[in-house]
Amino acid sequence: MGRGKIEIKKIENHTNRQVTYSKRRSGLFKKARELTVLCDAKISIIMFSHSNKLHEYTSPSTTTKEIYDRYQKAMDCDLWSSHYERMLQELKKQKDVNARLSRDIRQRLGQDLTGLSFKEVVALEEKVSASVELVRERKV
Repeated sequence: MGRGKIEIKKIENHTNRQVTYSKRRSGLFKKARELTVLCDAKISIIMFSHSNKLHEYTSPSTTTKEIYDRYQKAMDCDLWSSHYERMLQELKKQKDVNARLSRDIRQRLGQDLTGLSFKEVVALEEKVSASVELVRERKV
């Protein structure tokens, strides 16, 4: 007797969904293992569960990096450069923030005041006064 077909849609019951995910993940990894052995295929599967738990299968004697490199070569694309560019942009932003905060600290200590306009000096004085007032309130 064969199995009945099921409608492919999201399983609403959380427990049933988790059980189905676990069983199908095991079946998928088993088929990948069989395909690797039978056909000497290089396979990598990366999955995230509903709870963001990572599950992966990679063929024995193959690294995920090797799979990515072969994918990039086959698709003629570079997966790493866009990520690298984003990281460089984020690094630049963080360095700018760090430089601005360092300058603010030096100015509040009375250093690095050259080049400030009159308005900036007045604003700095107000910040220092507010900071002193805050410290006095905390001390009491």
